Parts: sequence; structure tokens; C-alpha cells
Amino acid sequence: MKESSRGRVYLVGAGPGDPELLTLRAARLLREADTVVHDRLIHPGVLEHARPHARLIYVGKEGGGDSVQQEDIHAVLIAQARLGRAVVRLKGGDPFVFGRGAEEALALEDAGIPYEVVPGLSAGIAVPASAAIPVTHRDLSGEVTFATAFRAGGAPDWSFLARAQTLVLFMAGQRLEETTTALISAGRAATTPAALVEAGTWEHQRVVEATLGDVARQARQVGLGSPALLVVGEVVSLRARLASLTARRDSTPEQPLPRRAEAGHD
Repeated sequence: MKESSRGRVYLVGAGPGDPELLTLRAARLLREADTVVHDRLIHPGVLEHARPHARLIYVGKEGGGDSVQQEDIHAVLIAQARLGRAVVRLKGGDPFVFGRGAEEALALEDAGIPYEVVPGLSAGIAVPASAAIPVTHRDLSGEVTFATAFRAGGAPDWSFLARAQTLVLFMAGQRLEETTTALISAGRAATTPAALVEAGTWEHQRVVEATLGDVARQARQVGLGSPALLVVGEVVSLRARLASLTARRDSTPEQPLPRRAEAGHD
């Protein structure tokens, strides 16, 4: 393809982690892509779908650590597309669910770059299921609230979140004690069942199940950290009754992760 021709960017959801939860369309686009621009939380098994000579560009973000600025990611996507390349922007979960996919779509729109959005399985649904927690149940919860534990523009509306029947909080690991304290202060009972799921759907997934008032302490005792998702609500209590699911997950042997070299960008 000539460098003067316009390329196209695909904002692709990679799902919550487990490579087998990747959509068929995402796998096909990876096989066809000239360039794959990927986040930190992408399973190596997902990157194995990329064709052998595709260029892999890492643009990961890590709280408290080194991060690629969002504006720089926009510049990479635009530059690669203007070289006439088919670009897969690979994002954990779904691109439009707490993934800054909308920001990237707007940047591509403003730059006149053709793009598409390929939905992925959101961690907000998949991770609780992987931990044997149904986010809805006819007797316990007819609604689910998805939110992030912190916002760029300020603190979440804790009084609103505290009233959710089932609350699923993304990015809760690093601010767990602050988060649980805020929910209790806003009126949520400290005795409410809660669970923190670290590395949901990955081989090394771990779960701490406790009350809202004690989950931070227990997570700290066993060293749970990021990435982690917090589930709050009576549905968490069903996990103990779904023993077959938890036993199957706990007995699944870990497999070595496939490895693939990563390339820097121009």
C-alpha cells in the first residue's frame, strides 16, 4: 500500500484478559493489521493473533508509574494511519467503557482519519462472572451501576453510588480503602457483601470476599492490587452457593503465557 493512501484505525476491544474471550472480528482484524497499538493489560495470548510482521506499539498506562500521554497515543494512531496502514488500537475490555476510546475516536474524527469501533466484552460483566458473582438476580438485584473509583474531574458521586443495588467499580485496587470508606460514609452499610477481583479472567485471578467494611483490610493482608474490580451488593453472597464454579476456577492449572517481542513506535 502506498504511503500517500489513507489508512484506517480500528478501535478494538480485547475483552477482560482471557484470550478465548476475544471476539472473532477482533481476531480477524489482528491477523490483517499492519500496526497494533496496545495497552498494558493485554494478554500475550491476544497478541499472538497478530500476523508475524505486524508492528507492535506499546502505549500502556499504569497508575503511579510511567505512562504514555493520551495526546501522544492520538498522534501515533494518526501518524500510522497517514502512512496508509491498517491500525488496530487494542484496548482492554470494551473501547467505550472506561477505556478512553471516545477520546481517541474524537481525535481521529477531527483529523479526518477513517476509523471503526469493534466492541469487546466489558470487564464489568465478565470479571464478576469469572469470580462466580452474578451481577443481577431476580430476588436480590434488578439493576447494576458501573462506575470508576476515581474521575479526572473530581470525586465520584458517592451518595449516588452508595444506593446502587449492585455496584461494580472499575480501577478500585489502588484506592480501595478510600473507596470503601467513602461508600460507607455516604450511607452504604458496612456489612454489605463485597468482593475484590484481581486480574479477572487471567490465569492468576484472585478474589477476596468480605464485607464492605472489611474488604480493604483483607485485600491488603493477602497483597491484592491492580488491576482490580470491586463488586458491592447482596449478589456477592451468591458466590458461596455457586461452589461448582469457584471450585472449577480454583482447580484450573495455570498455563505459561506465550511471549512475543514488542516494538517501539516511530
